[in-house]
Amino acid sequence: MENLVNAFVNLDEESVLRIVKDLLGAGKDPFEILEACRRATTIIGEKFERGEYFLSELVFAGEIFNGVMKIILPEIKREVKPIATMVLGTVHGDIHDIGKNIFKVFAEAAGFKVIDLGVDVPPEKFVEAVRIHNPEIVGMSGLLTISYEFMKKTIDALKEAGLRDRVKVIIGGGRVDEHVKRYTGADEWADNAMVGVRKCREILGLGG
Repeated sequence: MENLVNAFVNLDEESVLRIVKDLLGAGKDPFEILEACRRATTIIGEKFERGEYFLSELVFAGEIFNGVMKIILPEIKREVKPIATMVLGTVHGDIHDIGKNIFKVFAEAAGFKVIDLGVDVPPEKFVEAVRIHNPEIVGMSGLLTISYEFMKKTIDALKEAGLRDRVKVIIGGGRVDEHVKRYTGADEWADNAMVGVRKCREILGLGG
């Protein structure tokens, strides 16, 4: 897995895809492979914030991940009866979508119907989606530290619209923690997709 992380961080697309195929061929859990990709994206995000990587590198990382998903999705797609609806998006000011997309795959595999709003989603778009889709839970993703402010603004917008009490809110990203959860007013947080899905089930009373 470390070879996969290193190849991904170095944006070596050919090696990433080869390693993913080899790992699947060796019987590795596809969800563990996705988690390794998530760890790599956290490192890439840190390099972006330090000015070592630029927007072009972020876009290319997304393309590499899409290639990984084409290999892995057939291994994990299965018909599941929806247990709840989730509105999901990367908050305003942040265009990272790899972590969100990994979490989406995990959530759908666990039975969630996911309404994916994409990236750079302003608070009012989250509010509109909650009104339209009436979800049980809202998931907000963000890799940059500036994302925390927009997570808070989105939750505040849900309050102002009278919708906050209707939904649970989970925030996610490589560096979210309990402090960020309290600051934003979220119900839960996760920096790991598998843990995030488990927490979604728990806060909805569906068990771990």
